[in-house]
Amino acid sequence: MTDEMNNMICDLETGICGPGEAQPGLQAFELPKTTPKVDVYYVTDPICSHCWALEPVLRRFAKQYGRHFRLHTVMGGLLESWNGFADVKNGISSPADVAGHWREVGERSRMPIDGTLWHDDPVQSSFTPSRVFKVIQQQDAQLALTFLRRAREAVFAFNRNIGSEAVLTDLVDALGLNGHKIVARANSAYGQELLSQDFALTRSLGVRGFPTIIMVNEKNEGLKLVGARSLQEYVDGLKQVLDTNDALEADRQPALGELLGSEQLLFSREIEEMYDLEPADVAQFIEANLAEGSYQLRELLGESYVHGGSAA
Repeated sequence: MTDEMNNMICDLETGICGPGEAQPGLQAFELPKTTPKVDVYYVTDPICSHCWALEPVLRRFAKQYGRHFRLHTVMGGLLESWNGFADVKNGISSPADVAGHWREVGERSRMPIDGTLWHDDPVQSSFTPSRVFKVIQQQDAQLALTFLRRAREAVFAFNRNIGSEAVLTDLVDALGLNGHKIVARANSAYGQELLSQDFALTRSLGVRGFPTIIMVNEKNEGLKLVGARSLQEYVDGLKQVLDTNDALEADRQPALGELLGSEQLLFSREIEEMYDLEPADVAQFIEANLAEGSYQLRELLGESYVHGGSAA
């Protein structure tokens, strides 16, 4: 390089290239400080009804405060089989007992739950969709979360048995993956080993029910929040683990069009939570924020929901 080429720059403001000014010695730079990170472990199960009820709050927490933590979704293993299973607290000892409990959770949370599959085509094990989640997670962690969402929509809202290999294959195919191959791997020793690793982590975290969220800071000090909580409780917990009294910086809520584009389907309760809306204001909010013909507004079990895409 010739001397004439030394110290040449392209000026950011003028676009003109020329010699730069000499900047000898050390300088102080005003750069944003690295935000302390927290590991958040979300221990869950595909057929956990209270986890479905938590979706609106957990999504907003992740969207607005995700810069402060790394989220780890862990499969906890709710139902291996019905042989010997009993949930005494909720009066559940057979598949038919689940339907009433699910309806109650759905009505209280306003996240629609049908539940009649427990009479007609009950899920025999939640380990099967959990293994599919783990296999997808090895390829693409974000796509695994999308699968988990689609599986929950299928079983809770649309009454599909996600313990069925045919249903799981269909759900995975819809993600652009080879459903037959993924489900086959999930049912192999490899799939079970991946799931067993999550079970070991669940035990080490001392988790005994779902949903459980555990926040751990860089000093390995943590906080355990059991059951579905409010957004403010999760934010307060995060502040405690970060050891700060300052208000946490929150990112802006995503535009509705952006959110629907990634989620494909949003229930009214989810839109209310994300944008601080009353139920009566949701339809007008959707109309004002989505282009005509880009969505369909539907109703299910007394709750409205919006689906991306025009009507066929």
